[in-house]
Amino acid sequence: MPTRILIVGAGAIGAFYGSRLSLATNTLVSALCRSNFRAVQANGFKVTSPTYGEQVFKPEYVFSSPDDARKAGIKWDYLLVATKALPDVSDDSALLEGLVSEGTSIVLVQNGLGVEEPYAKRFPHAAVLSAVTIASAAQPSHGVITHNRWTRISIGPYLPHLDRGGEGAKAGDRGVVERNEKLVGLLREVGIKDAETYDHAGLQFVRWHKIAINAAMNPSSVLSGGSGNQEMSLDAELSRHLAGVMKEVLETAPRVLGKPLPPKLATAEQILNSTRRNSSGSKPSMWLDWEKGARMELEVILGNPIRIAREKGLEMPRLQTMYALLKAAQENREKNVKGSRL
Repeated sequence: MPTRILIVGAGAIGAFYGSRLSLATNTLVSALCRSNFRAVQANGFKVTSPTYGEQVFKPEYVFSSPDDARKAGIKWDYLLVATKALPDVSDDSALLEGLVSEGTSIVLVQNGLGVEEPYAKRFPHAAVLSAVTIASAAQPSHGVITHNRWTRISIGPYLPHLDRGGEGAKAGDRGVVERNEKLVGLLREVGIKDAETYDHAGLQFVRWHKIAINAAMNPSSVLSGGSGNQEMSLDAELSRHLAGVMKEVLETAPRVLGKPLPPKLATAEQILNSTRRNSSGSKPSMWLDWEKGARMELEVILGNPIRIAREKGLEMPRLQTMYALLKAAQENREKNVKGSRL
């Protein structure tokens, strides 16, 4: 039987990884689309990459809604979720109702901390795999994907009982680990050389490490009026601020997870030095969302780390300050927009 994968949220990241996985041996990939449904249904995805060349990826099935996917009655091996995580807007785990069956693995390719818990609660018997990616991809028009560089993706099983003190391993843990290893194997088969497999704790450290970058760059760009990453890293005061945020996160993570920070993860200074050399002029996604009036990923990038730390009796004052200011700014803007329509 082929391995069947459904991409839930076929934007730039989801479509890029879906296009690569479609080339794996005996693997069929389908896509659940939203705004790009008509274009993808008609022509598939046109994917261009300096690493992988040009590819036309035509999914086995293209669905316009979760209900359409449910009606297809397909048993999915992997549901790869690449939607933006906005728990203050909606619980996207509900999208998967009726799509998860015995043997289905839910793969969460999403930013932030705490994204796994809603899926684990709704589908307690499903394997949840947590993925962190650093990939540069965009969808300039419906169905057109441009991959620029970077394809690092780290994936690990979500087994929180292993770090909750005393419960220990469960009978089904090995099966979750094997599904994780199989997916990483598929990615490596199709040329994603930086696909890495981690255990539960290791992957959570990777999530915290990416939070160090996202929680520094994203809010600071919005609060500074749209400064780019390199621009901020070269500014004397902003650079000190970014380093302070990163260190706060990287010092909190080991205290939350109860283990030392893995030495292979870059320090705040190393991250900033790399950013100073990156002349692409890119701006963080949170600024792009703010600029177009969309909701920002405040909860998973700032709110959840603060709350997770507080459960351990820890405070993150730098993150809390930015979170309070940006949450109020977002709420005030939405009130003003609503008021102007009355």
